[in-house]
Amino acid sequence: METENPQSSAGFCLWTPVFFALMIRFISFEGGEGSGKTTQLRLLEAHLATQGEVSLCTREPGGTTLGRMIRQLLLEVGRGEISPQTELFLYLADRAQHVHEVIYPAIEQGRLVLCDRFTDSTLAYQGYGRGIDLGMLRRLNQVASRGITPDLTLLLDLPAAVGLSRARDRLSRGGAMGCQPEDRFEQEKLEFHDRVRRGFLELAQAEPKRIVVLDGLLPASEIHEQIKKIVVQKLKGN
Repeated sequence: METENPQSSAGFCLWTPVFFALMIRFISFEGGEGSGKTTQLRLLEAHLATQGEVSLCTREPGGTTLGRMIRQLLLEVGRGEISPQTELFLYLADRAQHVHEVIYPAIEQGRLVLCDRFTDSTLAYQGYGRGIDLGMLRRLNQVASRGITPDLTLLLDLPAAVGLSRARDRLSRGGAMGCQPEDRFEQEKLEFHDRVRRGFLELAQAEPKRIVVLDGLLPASEIHEQIKKIVVQKLKGN
């Protein structure tokens, strides 16, 4: 993992958790709508806890008090349209606060961070989805993240149409319990989500050592078993 202070990262290696020497400190979960990434994050958190590894779970947007307000602005469907540039800077503001308040301090303390979305989502959604220049997005991501990059990214991939169907089915089943309606991204056209999926896959192709693609069509239990093996190997440095 890259940070703004290379010398401080050496100190992280001195901390040894109960289960194993921590070789990675930051795992992100990525994927399109309905991919199941949040479910897999929670399953991994529970598994690691049984092994004596207490992880910090967080998300973007919404990992801080300020972030939760930004999340509401970003995802709620309102009367006014949000321009792609405004959307981008709201996400970047959320990330800057999130890294400052949550992620960077946790890593400095030697904790394992599990994050639901990070910089790859900005490239996939605002870059491939909205058409904003990828080079500029990478530079802005670098500023907002303080140079922090996940050590491992688990990408849950499935056809966009399937993911959207899952997301909408989940909303319909939860409607009676007062769940939120579709967010702005779930209301986007299928073509947008196809571009996002292509973006994620191209990012994975460019960084195969960091980004591991998992078949989101598999049963959740099977995906979880795959993730456990991947993460344990990475944490042991294999």
